[in-house]
Amino acid sequence: MTDEQSGTRQRVVRSIRDHGPSTAAELADRLGLTQAAVRRHLDALAADGLVEPGEKRVRGSRGRGRPAKAFALTDCGRDAFDQAYDELAVEALRWIERAAGGGEPGAAAVLAFARARAAGQAEQYRALLEGAEPGERVAALAEALSTQGFAAAAQAVKAPAGEQLCQHHCPVAHAAARYPQLCDAETEVFSALLGSHVQRLATIAHGADVCTTFVPRAAPGGTDGGTAPRSTAAQTGTGTAGAPKTTATARIAGRNPA
Repeated sequence: MTDEQSGTRQRVVRSIRDHGPSTAAELADRLGLTQAAVRRHLDALAADGLVEPGEKRVRGSRGRGRPAKAFALTDCGRDAFDQAYDELAVEALRWIERAAGGGEPGAAAVLAFARARAAGQAEQYRALLEGAEPGERVAALAEALSTQGFAAAAQAVKAPAGEQLCQHHCPVAHAAARYPQLCDAETEVFSALLGSHVQRLATIAHGADVCTTFVPRAAPGGTDGGTAPRSTAAQTGTGTAGAPKTTATARIAGRNPA
């Protein structure tokens, strides 16, 4: 494989990481390549176990014809970006857990660390959210998360009314799979920053293509509007002091409902 081919395949992988599962047509449009060229690179990446095809999710009624394939990163594909740092994170969290005595005390110590880490990140995000209008705060948070490598985006949903905060990449996915406290603390911070109940619907750490968090639209009276989508998870009730309750599904996460 030439350096040019290698560089193009890296661009394909990064585009999938940043935008989520993508068809050959979508990748060709983003990268300025022909669909035939993109398909050749996708076939090679699939053979190497870095991407895998799946059915493209279509909103509304589906037209005639065979649905386009959307390619998503595999675990190996994600490892290519963050494996070394993730292994270090897991080792550090394991040390914290054992130093606290294991069991419930160990789990509590990891959660305390996760909350402290999330609070530090929240201070960075808050600066970007302060100047945003109420209806633009989810988009502002997505922009802030993207600066930290989460490749995030916000999208509106009609029923129930609100927005979905989608993180197409997670730099600590392996650590979060072993220690879901990282996801719980992050969900609490989202709730505090947005001043709203939020519900984590899916996480990359537990098998989804995208980390998805539902943020209900605020009603005229300032309260959350509508009802959040049903989830198999329980209310945490242990959010950041003064923050609305959140629903975390870090332990039981399904596929991205979008």
